[in-house]
Amino acid sequence: MDFTPQPYTVRRYIGPQGDFDMDDELSSDFTLLGETGLGVMENLSLRLKATGYLFDIMSGQSEVDHPLCEECTDTLLDQLDRQLYFTEEECKQYKDFLLNLDNSEEKENLETLDNELKRLEKEETLLREQLEKVETERSEMAKLIEKEKETAKQLEVEEEKYWQEYNQCKRDLHQFQDDQRSVTLQLQYAQSQLEKLTKINVFNATFHIWHNGQFVTINNFRLGRLPSAQVDWNEINAAWGQTVLLLHALAKKMNLKFTKYRLVPYGNHSYLESLTDKSKELPLYGSGGFRFFWDTKFDHAMVAFLDCLQEFKKEVEKGDSNFCLPYKMEKGRIEDANTDTSYSIKIQFNSEEQWTKALKYMMTNLRWGLAWVSSQFPNK
Repeated sequence: MDFTPQPYTVRRYIGPQGDFDMDDELSSDFTLLGETGLGVMENLSLRLKATGYLFDIMSGQSEVDHPLCEECTDTLLDQLDRQLYFTEEECKQYKDFLLNLDNSEEKENLETLDNELKRLEKEETLLREQLEKVETERSEMAKLIEKEKETAKQLEVEEEKYWQEYNQCKRDLHQFQDDQRSVTLQLQYAQSQLEKLTKINVFNATFHIWHNGQFVTINNFRLGRLPSAQVDWNEINAAWGQTVLLLHALAKKMNLKFTKYRLVPYGNHSYLESLTDKSKELPLYGSGGFRFFWDTKFDHAMVAFLDCLQEFKKEVEKGDSNFCLPYKMEKGRIEDANTDTSYSIKIQFNSEEQWTKALKYMMTNLRWGLAWVSSQFPNK
């Protein structure tokens, strides 16, 4: 059995077997004795109960159950003596060690410790200053961060605005590029049309002289009349207007000024003005009817136009001796050299067939003049 005590430690607590009540115990015992015997019994009972109570307390304070026998008690006492001895020896060793430590330990240099303390205080001061500086910098950095956050917000707003403007510019650029491509295509088309137009002679394109049956036409207007084809006088007047405009344009191109008459292109009411008598106008338009055929102004106007065409011929021959018109013109008549027949340009005292043929020959000569001017000024 291990009787080693564990000081200051309660291993097990065993409570009393019952309430320690002296009155209850006395009241439950009915031993009839004398007065002296009764007192002795009461003391004995109280002692036994007190002893049992103490044993219970002792059993609760250690792992050993009490009461012990004499042999166990002796063994326990021996162990306690040995434990006390060891404890006293250990305490003595601690005291000796403490005494030796106080006597043998060298005292530290107080000056060194003081210097170390000052150094540490100085280092502490320096560290505090650095800490304050860091705190100041941290505060400034916090302010700077807030400022940068505000700047970042502004930059975000500006960036959003920039991207909106960028997208708008991008859309405008695409629109401009589309417009540029459109303009480029239009320019290419215009250049191609210009090239075509430069190859086209203005006179040939503007004045188209052709024929329609027995009638000569200029820009699809017939010039002349036949018994079988009574051309309206409005069409004839329009044809004469185009004819006057053509000869006027050819003369202007050659810087030719007629000596006797001035051509006045005026649509279907064109006329010639006499340079010797400017009050005299010779109309190259008519209205038909009985009175018209007896009016000689229209005939005089056609003769005057033929005279201007003859003057144009002479001007061309000055610059080109090889130039020659197919029909000879003289004093209001046109001569066909192949048949040796001449036709009057006048309508009075003349048949419609011959008048129409004379107009056809006249327009043929004018067409030759147009071709010569076009060859001299191909793109003008």
